[in-house]
Amino acid sequence: MSLIWQVDFYRSPQKDATGQVLWELLICDAIRSFEYVATCPQSQANSNWLTEQFKLAAKEKLPDVIQVFRPQSLSLITAAGNNLGINVEATRHTLALKQWLEEKQYPTVIDKPPPTPLPENLWGEEWRFANIPAGDIVDEFAERPIPVLQIPEFLLPINLGLASTVPVPGVIIYGGRQSLRLARWLQEANPVSLNYITGAPNGLILEAGLVDRWILATFEDAEVTAAAKVYEQRKQLSKGLHFLLVQPDDSGMTFSGFWLLQEENLNNV
Repeated sequence: MSLIWQVDFYRSPQKDATGQVLWELLICDAIRSFEYVATCPQSQANSNWLTEQFKLAAKEKLPDVIQVFRPQSLSLITAAGNNLGINVEATRHTLALKQWLEEKQYPTVIDKPPPTPLPENLWGEEWRFANIPAGDIVDEFAERPIPVLQIPEFLLPINLGLASTVPVPGVIIYGGRQSLRLARWLQEANPVSLNYITGAPNGLILEAGLVDRWILATFEDAEVTAAAKVYEQRKQLSKGLHFLLVQPDDSGMTFSGFWLLQEENLNNV
């Protein structure tokens, strides 16, 4: 079983006795059975210091993966991880670490840019809202030969305590000839959640990577808007769980990409 650390390295709200800015390193595992804290003056906040701290924290066993949610600390932690042969993963799913930071009353909110339109050469032919019973998701998609498939174990409906009959809402994009290209682009973007935003026009915003935001669709049609509201209501009932499916057409024979996603502010920090 892989040993995974959740790590943050950032300016501390605290200062030392001389008023110098301190940087604080926090390391924990997913259930916080392991926690490690170290601070250094800003002048020492570099990958070499981090490398030595990782060795101290590990004692005998280094982690297989380090997960990082903060863009500002990603490059330093990645460099230190490279020094020790540790894979570093940029992900928003660091629930234990964010809970710890909040207990310490440290900010966890990351500034996000305005959403950017999806590149025109990728957009599919049409899209629609849909839902799948929670109990059918694994059988329907996990065993299929889908080129791009993202079903994280921690998001499996059974692991979220969802009844098999609960409808999991989602969005299906019919990509036509662009279907596989769109799925590959989304794979690179690393989808996190897909949210309905009201406005003029209304829109579907894809949260991706650590801070990226993409406009997947815009609409003003009253029927589509009503469906979007139902989509958001169903997310409330599914503990934020939802999906994004890309397929060439509506035949249901072939799929290009499937992502199981979760709204950050419902069940994840």
